[in-house]
This record gives sequence, C-alpha cells and structure tokens, in this order.
Amino acid sequence: MEEKKLNFKDCTQKLLDETFNLKQVINHKALRNWITSEMQLTDFEIKTLEYLQENLMLRAHTWNETELRDKFIGPVMALVNFDSDDVQYFAERSLSGTVESLKLSGRVDGMIAKGKWEPEKTYFCMNEYKKEKDPQGDPGAQALAAMMVAQEQNVHPIPVYGLYVKGKLWYFMILLGKEYGISEPYTASLEHIFDIFRILKTLRQIICGIVESEKTG
Repeated sequence: MEEKKLNFKDCTQKLLDETFNLKQVINHKALRNWITSEMQLTDFEIKTLEYLQENLMLRAHTWNETELRDKFIGPVMALVNFDSDDVQYFAERSLSGTVESLKLSGRVDGMIAKGKWEPEKTYFCMNEYKKEKDPQGDPGAQALAAMMVAQEQNVHPIPVYGLYVKGKLWYFMILLGKEYGISEPYTASLEHIFDIFRILKTLRQIICGIVESEKTG
C-alpha cells in the first residue's frame, strides 16, 4: 500500500488540525514563557538592528521574498548567531518525516538543528512570505507542519519552536504534543524589532540548554 504524502506547501491550519487532532491554545504557557523572558541587548546589537530596520522601512515594499530574506531576516538571524559546534542555522533545507502514518515533507526556509554539515535533529522551523495580505498558501501552517516533523525527531517530549514571517510581521510559534500556540504579530518596522531580537536571543539560550541536557541525559 502506497504511503500517503502531504507537502508542507499544501498544508492549511484547518487541514492539520483536523488530520492530526491538533489544538491551538490561546496564551500557551510555554510560548508565553519564551516570548516574555527578559534578555538584554548590547549597544552593538541595538545599533545594528536600527540600521537593518531603516533599510526595511525604506525598501521592503520593493523587495521580493529572496531580498527580504537576504537583506533583513538573514542578517537578523546572523546577528543572533545560533551556530556552535553542536547546532547550526540552516536555510532552504529539505525536511521529511512520517507523522501518524502520513509522510510530511517539504523545504524549510530556515531551521535550527543539530548537525555540523546538515540538519540531523531540528529544534526550530521558520517560514517566510513577502506579502502581508493574501499570500499564496498558508505560511503559518507550513511552519507548523515542519514543526510536527521536527517533533517526531525528538525522543523526549520537548517543545518545538517556530516562526513565520509575512512581510514586516513576525509570528512566533510553539508545538508541544498535540497543542500549539501562535503569538500576536510583532512588527519589525516598529519598536517591536527589539522584542523580536530579544525573543530570538532567548531561543538561542533555550536551545543551548536543550543540547546540554541531551549530552548529560
């Protein structure tokens, strides 16, 4: 019997909820703890973010998806610097896995995963889309589908972290078991840019803690 398959790009929130019996939780505790944690920014980080934000505000309306990623999202991620001996930030990598007898697969815009040369175990998935209104497809559902595959890679029940970007709007996500949470949008062209960076720095700290616990456990 041929295995049933579903590509990330064909996923919608409704489809995932109904197929896998998922539940969106408002004010998800793990998500709240992540996005509200305190993390200080350095003067260099603040100055760099202000420079990137100015470029975003002046030119984002003319950028396509690749330009948005290369000129803003990528530099922000590079400033956080997720890379270490154990973990890397990977871009445009394929991810696949079987969730409840259904094979989910596709290309992920960005992921943080264990592995030196290629992703082996994923902790964070990101999807971005240029348009803030009427995008083709559901970027949040695509990120969630990738997070479900990442969850299958983890033996222990730990949260999988996620993000989807629509133009200037950033939505942070978390998946734990059958429950997931999605934050209200953070607007990168406003003062929210510092919150966005604080949340990403916190994510780096969380992932480092997970990796260390896996070593000792």
